[in-house]
Amino acid sequence: MKRVLVFLLALAFGHALERGRDYEKDKVCNELAMLGKDDFRSLSLIVYSRKFSSSTFEQVNQLVKEVVSLTEECCAEGADPSCYDTRTSELSIKSCESDAPFPVHPGTPECCTKEGLERKLCMAALSHQPQEFPTYVEPTNDEICEAFRRDPKGFADQFLYEYSSNYGQAPLPLLVAYTKNYLSMVGSCCTSASPTVCFLKERLQMKQLSLLTTMSNRVCSQYAAYGKEKSRLSHLIKLAQKVPTANLENVLPLAEDFTEILSRCCESTSEDCMARELPEHTIKICQNLSKKNSKFEECCQENTPMNIFMCTYFMPAAELLQLPAIKLPTNKDLCGQSTTQAMDQYTFELSRRTQVPEVFLSKVLEPTLKTLRECCDTQDSVTCFNTQVCLLNLTDNFFFRLAERLRTKTPNASPAELKDIVEKHSDFASKCCSINSPPLYCNSQIDAEMIDTLQA
Repeated sequence: MKRVLVFLLALAFGHALERGRDYEKDKVCNELAMLGKDDFRSLSLIVYSRKFSSSTFEQVNQLVKEVVSLTEECCAEGADPSCYDTRTSELSIKSCESDAPFPVHPGTPECCTKEGLERKLCMAALSHQPQEFPTYVEPTNDEICEAFRRDPKGFADQFLYEYSSNYGQAPLPLLVAYTKNYLSMVGSCCTSASPTVCFLKERLQMKQLSLLTTMSNRVCSQYAAYGKEKSRLSHLIKLAQKVPTANLENVLPLAEDFTEILSRCCESTSEDCMARELPEHTIKICQNLSKKNSKFEECCQENTPMNIFMCTYFMPAAELLQLPAIKLPTNKDLCGQSTTQAMDQYTFELSRRTQVPEVFLSKVLEPTLKTLRECCDTQDSVTCFNTQVCLLNLTDNFFFRLAERLRTKTPNASPAELKDIVEKHSDFASKCCSINSPPLYCNSQIDAEMIDTLQA
């Protein structure tokens, strides 16, 4: 596995780099010799399916063919020393052709206005946004074995593409480990005397790895969309909503710890990073929150750390408590040495008083809090601060205003009828009104939905 990871780091269009090209060529050639053509090709398929998740199988497969071909040719004994550089240049030129059979990306035309190394580096940086709504559906056992027996290699390729493009934000080592185990299971069970019994046994053995892979994809997708600081804010909001009876001192260390785990593990080359870090995090969750909330206490009775984590992750916001009016941060708080602490306290207090989904709160809070910090550096910080505090007050009444607008449009509607009105926006509601809503999709949808609702 360590050897595989060295290869994966070298791949992903790293072939195209001129800078240090002899070193890159030697590294890739060593991996080809060590892995063999078949494994080299399979791992290339995982990498490019993950990188270009919106592309078709045919597009990704064609790119893989080109990469494997140039690697084989240029790593062969007696190959021209300039082969590697020449072939990667030809690949970048071919990618710029209007009928290129490779993955398409919005940034490709801009890259194609550049030349030489600059173009190759630009191409190397291209990737697609992660798929926030995985569409992969595992076939039945019979369908799996029918496809496998008909064309084992074709089945493996299609699976690697489907799974890697759908769960491409999972750490690469996890993705490699799971797909390798899955294909091993298929090969064993589809040639066994009792495929059904074999699949049941193998899936039970793979369950924790499967859960770890799919859950890592979820949390790393949000981390990729939000970045480190906004992720910290997001986790603080969610925990405050799930356990409004807790104190900031109970939830803030957990939000910070989880964010640090994502920063270390989402791009880690260590296969056991998530497997090692998440169980340690669940211990902290149970230590800090199991006595603060009965649902967290129930979660902490689950039989594995992964099950505990999933239970707490999917826990909805708790019922609202009767709490005193929120205390807004003062100018002195925000412009003193405890700026971050004051922001965190306000975020926590606001979050535990509302069930507005995190994607809504983060969208309004993050830029407002950022501007508040910037007020401290302006000439008239007091006026700037007071203006932003007004915006915080609007945030506090955010959901109330939306509900009132809906009621004004239908003054005689019952609560059930109002619910029906909201449910007419089923796609938006189903995807963006849960506590773990996908940020990239919902960010744009919230803009459109709020403009439509509040201006109607």
